[in-house]
Amino acid sequence: MPTSMTIQHARPLALPPPAPEPALPLDLIELELSLDGFAVEQDGFSDAIQRAVAALGGEFLFDLPASGLAEDCQRIAAMRIPEANGNGLKIVFAFLDDSGSGIRVEDPGKKTEGLKNFADSFVGVLERMQ
Repeated sequence: MPTSMTIQHARPLALPPPAPEPALPLDLIELELSLDGFAVEQDGFSDAIQRAVAALGGEFLFDLPASGLAEDCQRIAAMRIPEANGNGLKIVFAFLDDSGSGIRVEDPGKKTEGLKNFADSFVGVLERMQ
């Protein structure tokens, strides 16, 4: 008695479309998580950034009023944190939102290019002083 056999081919998986913006690098996620739930008080932003950066083995550079340098934020902090590959430190920014209750962390971009150049120069001065 012959048996018939039907072969079915699986359909290829449909992948979701790529995200419009790249996901945050792991080092920035770690920094944001360490800043989650910081206490807002006098100098609370700067202190929270300094503690989080120190815990990652990075360096706090400076904190200044946003003054239109970035949208929807009061203050900006510049810091250097370890590269994900372990080869040196990279500059990143933390932004205190207008409400004073949230912090977002970002790599430098087009909008913060001037601030990144200032931070690079600041690092150069610090290194010469050592």
